[in-house]
Amino acid sequence: MSDPMDVLAPEYRRLRIGDTWRDAASGVTFAVEDPATGTTVAEVADAAVVDGLAALDAASRAAAQWAATPPRRRSELLTATYRALTDRAEEVARLITLEMGKPLAEARAEVAYGAEFFRWFAEEAVRVEGRYSTAPAGGYRILTVPKPVGPCVFVTPWNFPLAMGARKIAPALAAGCTTVTKPAAQTPLTMLLLARIMEEVGVPAGVVNVVTTKRAGEVVSALLADTRTRKVSFTGSTEVGRVLLRQAADNVLRTSMELGGNAALIVCADADLDVALQGAMVAKMRNIGESCIAANRIYVEEPVREEFTKRFTERMGALVVGNGFADGVDVGALIDEPSVAKLDDLVADAVGRGARVLTGGVRPDGPGHFYPPTVLVDVPDDARMLREEIFGPVAPVIGFTSDDEVLAKANDTEHGLVGYVFTRDLQRALRFAEGLQTGMIGVNRGLISDPSAPFGGVKQSGVGKEGSHEGILEYLDVTYAAIDLP
Repeated sequence: MSDPMDVLAPEYRRLRIGDTWRDAASGVTFAVEDPATGTTVAEVADAAVVDGLAALDAASRAAAQWAATPPRRRSELLTATYRALTDRAEEVARLITLEMGKPLAEARAEVAYGAEFFRWFAEEAVRVEGRYSTAPAGGYRILTVPKPVGPCVFVTPWNFPLAMGARKIAPALAAGCTTVTKPAAQTPLTMLLLARIMEEVGVPAGVVNVVTTKRAGEVVSALLADTRTRKVSFTGSTEVGRVLLRQAADNVLRTSMELGGNAALIVCADADLDVALQGAMVAKMRNIGESCIAANRIYVEEPVREEFTKRFTERMGALVVGNGFADGVDVGALIDEPSVAKLDDLVADAVGRGARVLTGGVRPDGPGHFYPPTVLVDVPDDARMLREEIFGPVAPVIGFTSDDEVLAKANDTEHGLVGYVFTRDLQRALRFAEGLQTGMIGVNRGLISDPSAPFGGVKQSGVGKEGSHEGILEYLDVTYAAIDLP
């Protein structure tokens, strides 16, 4: 088995600022850990505020020229990035598995998904349009011109280290914006490799800057306080999102926030149980359950609750846990020890309140940060796992008796990212689609992510949309000109 680090030489484990790869000004580095073994796999530069501002300097200097670059040229560079990621998919996937822990098959799927954002927004880059029209009252004309918002600051999470960056960088570049990305400290290597790939395909210096740091709070705060920054986009917890929104308010920045979720997955008695089981497995276990759109609470109508629970538990219990590089592994390592401890606490809390564990529930001995797929029943309404985002392979199954009852429970959360419903009754599906207070809904399917679809939530799950045509609009301001025609 080749070393995944072979794709990222030491000189490219530094900060990408302008046209150079440089050490942090202080010379300090931090360790990146393999979550499956607990061993250090690399040291990367630990940026301070001065480094973050240097990256913003580079993005600001490049902004005017990149905004003036013909849309077709921007499109070609995004297409070249898509092709390079596709050609090097195995290298990128192995690096994702090394630093994040997901099974290699899932890492490959992430590369394919992330690359698609570059292809999609390559097509959108040449379709940014204004309009010219007669004012309704006559006498003058209305001209609208879309313009890039300017330098953008991106804060990306560890659970999809390629795709979440791609989902921000691709539309920004398509619109003509320059970028500074601060990847999660747990998984900086994939973003550094993406920056290297984009350099190799010809993206101009200063357009894509990457700042790795363990001091995210102070570095990002300084970037948002600088008036040259015109937009911030963040994917992560609602708690951190609230902080960034408050900071963004001082300079009235454009914001996109993709925050936490607490997805309800609803299985109706009339559902095709084979379809519902497959959908539940995907919605719960994709990315080891470490996903904002993971099914957090599974509600099953009473006539089929017992059968669904039995079959779901069998499937969960049959999943193989282990190092993501090993053949046949379904469930890789969680990102770190606090993530495992949180699952332990949530399960213990539920059991302490009367819940029963049907499979899993006991973490294995180390090394590595593993937790077994776990199913619980008899989970009371006051259990923490029904209120908090689980972010791991733990699934509470709860019965329900009426649509009104389950809708009330599903909506009883500050979050509103996604919901899932399984039913063969079209009218019932539409009632749930209208009744669920979420930005996205999966009907008879557990996978909803698609670069061509608008991704985003309501309530405290976020602001704005990523992907789709709506995604590029997040990076455009509109200038309106009123033109007299004598």
